[in-house]
Amino acid sequence: MWQTILAFLIFSLTITPTTSNNTNYIYKSCNTTLYPGLCYVYLSRFATRIHKSPRLLAQTALAATLSTTRTTTKKLIAYSKTHKLTHKEMAAMKDCLEEIDDSAYQLHLSMVEMGKIRSGSDFLFNMNSIETWVSAALTDDDTCTDGFSDKYMNKEVKFVVRTHVTKIAHLASIALAFVNNYAKG
Repeated sequence: MWQTILAFLIFSLTITPTTSNNTNYIYKSCNTTLYPGLCYVYLSRFATRIHKSPRLLAQTALAATLSTTRTTTKKLIAYSKTHKLTHKEMAAMKDCLEEIDDSAYQLHLSMVEMGKIRSGSDFLFNMNSIETWVSAALTDDDTCTDGFSDKYMNKEVKFVVRTHVTKIAHLASIALAFVNNYAKG
């Protein structure tokens, strides 16, 4: 116990005021989302990169979501190869992976647009496009899990898919909150 306290004190002393302020910005921003704990876990390590920029916060949240979406695809593919899935489960997994792929594409479009966006006459139009793509990614994630709602599906398969897909849906929700916040300026 004392070792944990000592480690915390040493860590606290090594944080510069700038890092602390940046981390505080992430903490406060995450508390405005539906999933503050998940948000903080994923974004706090980028505090010095984000600084106190709503734009960089939105971009980083999109990048974290896209990265996790791609990792989820790999995990679900590996899972489907190592577990004997029924024909119905395999069809649902295939559909789910297509939805996740669509989600990744929507997130990719969002990131590309966020990288190009500038203030001006097209700002709100471009932000609206980004908001639409991230919302579509959320819908794709929900559609994926809907394919596993059959009561006769293996409970473990349902659990694995829902656990992974729920995480990316929550991250997409967080990203959308920060995109919306940035759009409001």
